[in-house]
Amino acid sequence: MIHIVFQEADVETLKQAIALDESLAGEIFLIRDDFAVGPIADLDTEEGWELRRNWWMEKVAASPYSREETGQFDDRQTVARIREMLDEQESLEAWIWMAQNQHDVCGYFWLIPQLKEYQGRVVVLYFNNLPFINDKGQIFYPLNLHEIQPREFLKAKKLNRKVTLSEFEVDPDEWKRLANENAVVRVLEGGKKIVGKEEDYYDKDVITGLTGEWQKGHRAMHHILGKMKEKTGDVFLLWRMQKLAEEGRVEMQGDATKSWKDFEVKLKSSVPAEAVDTQLSSD
Repeated sequence: MIHIVFQEADVETLKQAIALDESLAGEIFLIRDDFAVGPIADLDTEEGWELRRNWWMEKVAASPYSREETGQFDDRQTVARIREMLDEQESLEAWIWMAQNQHDVCGYFWLIPQLKEYQGRVVVLYFNNLPFINDKGQIFYPLNLHEIQPREFLKAKKLNRKVTLSEFEVDPDEWKRLANENAVVRVLEGGKKIVGKEEDYYDKDVITGLTGEWQKGHRAMHHILGKMKEKTGDVFLLWRMQKLAEEGRVEMQGDATKSWKDFEVKLKSSVPAEAVDTQLSSD
C-alpha cells in the first residue's frame, strides 16, 4: 500500500504508527498545498495553477519565510508519481488519511478526481467526529491526524474502507462546485461539507488574539492560533493582520519579512477591542 496525507506533521506520526505495525508498511506521500484558502479555479490548466502559485508567492514574500524555506513543490508531480506506482503494481492500494478539518478535506476533494480510474484500489480513512485516547489517557476528538497517538492508529486502521463508485461520481462534482465558487476561504461545516467564505473570515480571530500592548510577531501568532477553533496557516493570518493594519484596525511596526521577532503588532490604540469585535460582527 501507499499512504497519502495532507499535513507535514502527519507524516512523522504515520511513520511512527508504521513502525508499530508492519502491515501498514508503505511509502508516504504528502500533498503540501492548503486548498482551503486561495484561488482554486481552473487548476486543471497551467494558467489556473500559475494564478494560484503567484497568489501564494505574494503572501510568502510579505512573510518571514523565503521561497527556499517554503519549498518549490508541485503537488501535481506527487499525484503523477502516485498514479505511476498504481499503474506499475496492479495490486497496490492507495490509502488516503484525513481528519476533521478543512485542510484535509479540501485536499481530498482536489485529489480524488485524479484517482477516479483506480476505483476499487483507493481507500479512505476519515476520522470524522471519532473519539481517541490522548497521551494522558483521556478521551478527545482530534481535528488533525498528528494529534493522535501512533499506537491509536493501530485501531484506527480498522476504519479503512474503499472509496465507493458513488463517491467517485459525487466528490469530483463537489470539487467543481468549489472551484466555480472560487472563494478565498473554505471551511468545514461537518461531514465533508465545505462552505466558501470571504477573505476576512479569520479577521475576528486575529483581533481576538491581539491586545492593546505591543507583542512580537511570534508571540502574537502563537496567541492567535491558540485561541482559534478553526485553524489556518500563519502565512495567511499574517496577510490578514497586514490588511487590518492597512485598514487602521491594528498597528504594526518593524519588518515582517525578516523574522517573526523583527516586527510587533497590537490593537489600534484608539479602537477598543470590543468596538473592533462589534464592527467585525456587523460586517
